[in-house]
Order: sequence, then C-alpha cells, then structure tokens
Amino acid sequence: MKIGLALGSGASRGLAHIGVIQKLEQEGIRPTIVCGSSIGSLIGAAYAMGRLGRLTEWLRSLDFTKMWKLMDFTLSGGVLAGKKLISFFEEHVRDLSIEELPLRYGAVACDLTSGREVWLKSGPVLEAVRASIALPGLLTPLIQEERVLVDGGLVNPVPVSMCRALGADIVIGVNLNGDLMNNIRPRTELEGNFADEKLGLLEVVSRSINVMQDRITRSRLAGDPPEIMFQPMMGSFGLLDFHRADEGIEEGVRCVERMQGAVDQLKAIIQVDDKKIIERA
Repeated sequence: MKIGLALGSGASRGLAHIGVIQKLEQEGIRPTIVCGSSIGSLIGAAYAMGRLGRLTEWLRSLDFTKMWKLMDFTLSGGVLAGKKLISFFEEHVRDLSIEELPLRYGAVACDLTSGREVWLKSGPVLEAVRASIALPGLLTPLIQEERVLVDGGLVNPVPVSMCRALGADIVIGVNLNGDLMNNIRPRTELEGNFADEKLGLLEVVSRSINVMQDRITRSRLAGDPPEIMFQPMMGSFGLLDFHRADEGIEEGVRCVERMQGAVDQLKAIIQVDDKKIIERA
C-alpha cells in the first residue's frame, strides 16, 4: 500500500508540517509519496531527501534578527528575491534531482502565462521548490523557459490530486488554511473599523492571500478530499513568522493527536496490508 502525504501552502504556517511528520513517524506511518504546494514543497523536499532534521534545527535557531538578514529586497516581480533562503537551503540540505530522491516527490506551481497548474516531478529539487514558494507580491517568480512560475497555492493549496496521480492508495492531507478566517478576532468599538486602518503593504498582501487560500482550499478539497485530513490551528501566524518554529511544530504534533482515532484506523489498515504481502511472499 502506498501512502501519500499532501503538504499544503501557508507560508510560516508550514512549520506545522514538521510536527505532523514527526508525529506520524512516531506512530509508524511513513509515506512513500510526498507532494507539496508552496511551503509544503519546501518541507516535503527536505523530508524526501532525509534532511528534515537539519532543516528543523535551522528553523528552530531563527529569531527576528536572523529572519531580517534573510530578506533580499527587490522591486522586480516581488518584495523579495528569495536567493538567500534558497542558497541556505541548498547549503544545508543539498541539491539533488527529484529522480534521485528516496521518496516519490512532486511540487505544485502556477504558470502565470497560462494560469495553468504545473506539476514539477523531475529536474532539480531546488528549482521545483523555488517555483512553488514564489508567493505573488512577496517572492519573485521563477522563469523557466517560456513559463513564469509562481506559488502553487494559487491553484492547488493541498495537492491531494497530485499524490493520487503519483500512485498513492491513501492520501493524508495537511491543510494549513482551515482556521484562517475563523481566527480573525471581532473588532470592538474602541478599535474602530478595519477599513479605517492605515495598512502596510505586507498586511494587505497577507490578508488578501488568506482570503484567497481559504476559498481555493475549500473548493479543491470538496471535489477531491483526502482519506485523512489534518488541520493545524495556525491562523494566528503571519506570513513570515518563521521565528515561531517551536510553537508551530508543536501545533503540528497536537493536530495529529487530536485525530488519534483516524491514525489508529490507518495503522490497522497498514498492518493488514503488510500481513497480506508477507503471506503472498
């Protein structure tokens, strides 16, 4: 039986992916197919490489100052070029081709020239990740031949469909957008109207992306739901709150624990399948 893991988009909310993976491994559940959209592509790539531990150590070491140093500001196609982040990822995780990875891996991106969903299933891992995390307005697009590739969350925030296409019999989805809109605290009379605020660029981009991600995620998952869905409560995280690694990872662990019944059922199915394989041998 092939288990697929569909890791969703959500910028710094993707820290929860690490906790989900850690807890699943503790439960003896090890996916053989990993697909990611946006931040899910980055965490998924590290996991597929067997380098998630190293990436986790780095993320846990980040504070606000270190995050600021990673910002390579530009005015061409986005606020950030993203070169510092990818170069660090390359240095600590290694550059491989997708075909070389021990797990089946794929990343989702969106082609701005056609509006089509793009599945990156071969070629350099880092190029696939860079394309998938190119959040419009924040990170510059990746130019690949005649395609302009941006964040996969625009078209497929939780790539369940890609996991199935790559051969998964059971898909575990991680949706980082489940409580985005519900997490907005009602404003009091003293605080005034949201419309009256002088909003910064990042705040406008962040809130707009939250609305978009929520709507697209609901639509895609309604048509193609996974067998198990984990929804970490990460609505309080901003786009770039990567310095809150411990908090995010712990919530990933807790969200799996909240679904312990479904996890136990999956473990039982895996045990039955393993027994059948042994008997056939």
